[in-house]
Amino acid sequence: MITLAHLRLGVPHEALAVAFGVDRSTVTRAIGQVRPLLAGRGFARPSGVRLRTLADVFAYAAAEGVTLRLDATEIRVRRPRVGRPGRKAFVSGKVKQNTIKATVVADEYGATLWCGGHRPGRMHDTTAARVEGIDALLDAHPQVTVLVDAGYQGLAKAHPGQVVAPPLKLRPGAPPARQTAWEAERKQQSSQRIPVEHAIAELKWWRQLQRFTGRRELLAETIDAVAGLVSDRMITW
Repeated sequence: MITLAHLRLGVPHEALAVAFGVDRSTVTRAIGQVRPLLAGRGFARPSGVRLRTLADVFAYAAAEGVTLRLDATEIRVRRPRVGRPGRKAFVSGKVKQNTIKATVVADEYGATLWCGGHRPGRMHDTTAARVEGIDALLDAHPQVTVLVDAGYQGLAKAHPGQVVAPPLKLRPGAPPARQTAWEAERKQQSSQRIPVEHAIAELKWWRQLQRFTGRRELLAETIDAVAGLVSDRMITW
């Protein structure tokens, strides 16, 4: 209960110690013991199978005929100290803040199938996915389709027909009919991909993932713990 209160509401350790009538060190120790257990549980499926790796997700999608939705989300973290090596790696080019990026995979219902690929915010979305071996998994499971946003155009170009990204922007002066067709195609792809945005929103409802003020080394474990809990709740709906 202490760990859940900390993850969901972001209650400080001192306040939890008062609420539960224990010492602050007991709270810190309890969270430190329970959080990795939650992070290692994987992501629930109605069949009772739990998906723990990206390879598990692709095998599951191939067996069940699931179209995957993939996207990345960034969580603000504290700025590294001046002079620390790699300090600039955390500065996101998108939000201009110090962040850590996580890759999320969801199904058509917005249920989280996998959350991982935790990398400093400066790394591009496509690079973060490729570091996790997504190219090899796409080659190994050619029947699996993945819907992505415009940040994964490079991945879509490398796997045409299998990775579906929004259509490229038209050049200025395109005929009105072509502009209308492009807009319709873009909206259709976006509506099919939107469940992963809902899955990310489910994670961001947890206070610890709105802005992480703890040690950056603990954020990946915290994200996985929350994502696993969210996946449990989704399959009970």
